[in-house]
Amino acid sequence: MYANRPAAPAWEVPASGAARFSWGYDEGRDRLLALYQKGKDKQWDGARRIDWDLEVDPYDPLGTPDEAMTVHGTPHWSKMTAKDRAELRRHYASWQFSQFLHGEQGAMICAARIIESAPDMDAKFYSATQAMDEARHAEIYGRFLNEKIGLLYPINDNLQSLLGDTLRDSRWDMPYLGMQVLIEGLALAAFGMIRDTTKKPLPRQILAYVMQDEARHVAFGRMALRDYYRQLTDAELREREEFVIEGCYLMRDRLRGVEVLENFGIPKKEAEAMSEQSEFLHLFRKLLFSRIVPCVKDIGLWGERLQKAYLDMGVFDLGDSSLDLLMAQDEEIAERLDAERFAQEEAERVAEVTDAIADGAGATA
Repeated sequence: MYANRPAAPAWEVPASGAARFSWGYDEGRDRLLALYQKGKDKQWDGARRIDWDLEVDPYDPLGTPDEAMTVHGTPHWSKMTAKDRAELRRHYASWQFSQFLHGEQGAMICAARIIESAPDMDAKFYSATQAMDEARHAEIYGRFLNEKIGLLYPINDNLQSLLGDTLRDSRWDMPYLGMQVLIEGLALAAFGMIRDTTKKPLPRQILAYVMQDEARHVAFGRMALRDYYRQLTDAELREREEFVIEGCYLMRDRLRGVEVLENFGIPKKEAEAMSEQSEFLHLFRKLLFSRIVPCVKDIGLWGERLQKAYLDMGVFDLGDSSLDLLMAQDEEIAERLDAERFAQEEAERVAEVTDAIADGAGATA
């Protein structure tokens, strides 16, 4: 199933930091408790809510246009047969969704770490619902890759590096910052770009429903960190900003899919250069920070060095984007998709009953 065999069947990250118990059960922040209630209300079953009977062409699972392929317009593309290009689409979709899958497992483990280390009971409550959400997401992406594409890729080195840095840090707020703000924020933007451009119904369903959950997770990180970071010294804030800068560069460099091109015989250095020259990839990488930059600014990390880093990445102007508007749209899209699907199913059931009555009347006559 793997395009490249993983280096090891398991990855162990040494953990540090305290497990914190809270005996304050009678109070909490109203906003987080309301989010916890919403997390309970919005639980769903991926085996039932998603229509797994929908067919997927593994050689064009997302309807990716030629122009979006990194090798498009190069001599390598010219030499490819139609079969080669179909296989390339399969590998790119597998690589993208495999990173989504690995990221969701990382998010599940980070949620468990937050349950363990967060000092406040309201944060522990919400993280418990998030751990279930992330388990469901990993289940869904794993099923899509196994049943519909039939190919998986190992975790990208840069994503693994950021996950490791997030989990090894003993400070309780770092799983929030690394996962809820950076990894989840970038994942949300990536999910949204595919959800809004693909015409393939199954991946669109998956992404819309996962994003409905993920929007709550980012809101959780914003609330918890905004409150906590108001209490930190300038030196402590600068430490977090350094972590964000390094993490953002890692995430930016993660998004090239060089592993895919190497599997098609393109040397790594040439694949990296090709990726850097791709106009589509430049636009894609910028848009992927549309959720991270305003969130980082919102929680109070906006020092001079961080601003310079975002200017260097070409994403500084995204700091004024409205996260609340984006999250409201994520919620509306999922609910509208549900309404459309279930209205169609209801119409089909009514038609079946009408036909059955007509057949019965005809037989009686």
